[in-house]
Amino acid sequence: MPLSDIAIRNAKPAAKPAKMADGGGLFLYVTPAGGKLWRLKYRIDGREKLLAIGSYPEIGLSDARKRRDEARALIAEGKDPSREKQKAKARSRLESADTFAAIAKEYCNKRKRDGEKGWSPATATRSEYLLSLLAPGIGRLPIIEIEPADVLAAVRKIEGKGNLESARRTLQLASMVFRYAVATARLGSDPTRDLRGALTAPKVTHYGAITDAKSVGELLRAIDGYEGQGLTKIAMQIAPHVFVRPGELRHAEWSEIDLDAGLWTIPAEKMKMRKSHVVPLSRQAVDLFKEVQQASGPTGYVFPSIRTRTRPMSENTINAGLRRLGYASDEMTAHGFRAMASTLLNESGKWHPDAIERALAHADDDKVRAAYHRGAHWKERVEMAQWWSDYLDQLRKGADVIPIKAKRR
Repeated sequence: MPLSDIAIRNAKPAAKPAKMADGGGLFLYVTPAGGKLWRLKYRIDGREKLLAIGSYPEIGLSDARKRRDEARALIAEGKDPSREKQKAKARSRLESADTFAAIAKEYCNKRKRDGEKGWSPATATRSEYLLSLLAPGIGRLPIIEIEPADVLAAVRKIEGKGNLESARRTLQLASMVFRYAVATARLGSDPTRDLRGALTAPKVTHYGAITDAKSVGELLRAIDGYEGQGLTKIAMQIAPHVFVRPGELRHAEWSEIDLDAGLWTIPAEKMKMRKSHVVPLSRQAVDLFKEVQQASGPTGYVFPSIRTRTRPMSENTINAGLRRLGYASDEMTAHGFRAMASTLLNESGKWHPDAIERALAHADDDKVRAAYHRGAHWKERVEMAQWWSDYLDQLRKGADVIPIKAKRR
């Protein structure tokens, strides 16, 4: 006879466990302690088995019968309900561990160890910070449950604060995390793939840079007259000669610089493109490095922080120096020395464009071509480094600043 809610409620514990059958293998197991547990007895592959369905009253009679019917349907398909329950629990454990935040952390760790393609420390720090902005919205969600609308809502909170570029970059990083989850078989597809164009496009801004020859001379004279911190002044004096990225300059260490040979070898882990870069030093650059060596050498950072020699100078130091000289951020920046060199070297017509690109440490997607150019243009780069420093001296002195066009090599 099928069970009723009244019969279940009135069931009292006895000295021994009791079974109250309902039908179809479903029964209520009443323990001596008063517990009432739903069980399903069934046979599969010739073996009798029991499936724990849950306890009463958390699972009522109607729910217990529904679960019995679902289990019977699985048996009819040749599936073992107990085994399917175990698999569901395992999937649930994996899903709870595979949250967006957990996979984002795993992805970031992978990118930091990716050899030549690995993130630089600065890129890793920035990327981890941007991904952390998504934590309140989707960080704790299992990655398989995240919908495009969830990502868009989280990124639009960044956009809503006026940080358009950060919002754009955060969406890109989120897509990288989702694609990594796809590649590691934890997600079917990237939910951000249809979100392109959903965010407000940030206005493209370029680094402030002086590229007019006469104005360059004025800048160089202003730097020579700088009355602030000594290392800042020399850093600004060296920057136009070597025109490396600001982060590469401030992270320079004496162990990388051979003043006798006139070479500065920047290791791959400090380069944006994750490839080592050798900078030929002109006589002027060597003299400037020798000057700064008296203050910060012979070991450690070339330009240490004013607070501790264990850290490099702040990323804002050179820009702050330029502001102190009266140059606004849209006029000249620390990064602007690269655009200055690129523009004037190309306009001179004296140097092969590939030699200039190599000097700027720009990437070449063609590995064979890149390897050839490293060797083919080294001699030209050495000559170009000295010519460039001599030319800067001419501009500083206010001499004839019109470069003579020569046949390109």
